[in-house]
Amino acid sequence: MIRFLFAVLVALTLLAGAFAPANAAEPKKLLLMAGTPSHGPGEHEFNAGVQLLAKCLESVDGLEVIVQLNGWPEDDAKFDGVDGILLYMDGGDRHPAVQPGRLQFLGKLMDQGVGLMCAHYGVEVPAENGGAEFKKWIGGYYETAFSCNPMWEPDYQNFPAHPIAQGVKPFQIRDEWYMNMRFRDDMTGVTEMLVAKPSDEVRDGPYVYPKGPYEHIQAEKGEPETMMWAVERSDGGRGVGFTGGHFHKNWGNDNFRTAVLNALVWITGMDVPEGGVQSTVTEEDLTKNLDPKEKR
Repeated sequence: MIRFLFAVLVALTLLAGAFAPANAAEPKKLLLMAGTPSHGPGEHEFNAGVQLLAKCLESVDGLEVIVQLNGWPEDDAKFDGVDGILLYMDGGDRHPAVQPGRLQFLGKLMDQGVGLMCAHYGVEVPAENGGAEFKKWIGGYYETAFSCNPMWEPDYQNFPAHPIAQGVKPFQIRDEWYMNMRFRDDMTGVTEMLVAKPSDEVRDGPYVYPKGPYEHIQAEKGEPETMMWAVERSDGGRGVGFTGGHFHKNWGNDNFRTAVLNALVWITGMDVPEGGVQSTVTEEDLTKNLDPKEKR
């Protein structure tokens, strides 16, 4: 009798599996990578930032979020099965992604259609070491002495009809908003997400480093600048660049945060929820996981 009941149970289990919904999809996997600590308290809080974003993404059904703190993972297995990657970290020559062998490693993932988003300093790579790749993967990058990094308060009023813009309302916030990015020629395939017009004073500087002003930046007075953009690649992957993210407190701004959360969902290939990703951030949330830093 026991054997008979066990056989029946096994048969019912197999039968249930056979009639399981064919469209039951595997969760999308998003890897949020934070750089090592830099700058003063409340600035470049990469580790706290990715943990806060992960918390805000908990409401998104079908999304698995993995957090990598303090730089590139020691084991590349962390990238196994990922659908999207965020690089929120220091850039330039020390950018973790441009260290030996890593552009090639990322390139293989991009060829498989993995999405990529780079935020703040993470959009800066040397022109000769990562520039071409970043233009291909996310549509553009910060190029030293061509781009600039003033502290200013853009007024974002208009947004394109794009999933990343869902639920994002006009907002204005001070940050180190990089501008004059080195985009693809003729902006081919680039959708401008956050666009604002800097004042003449902003173009005249000072910039954070080098302080400028740069004549080619001044020559564009009266013209708008793009601080967030998106691309859909021919390999099926998606890319996003976001130049804000210097001040950790800015994650408390609903529209600033929603634009980034939407983008993170979008790069995995998922549909952005109607009305955007819903999240709430408290003052207590903004004080969690901060790196121990001395005031500068």
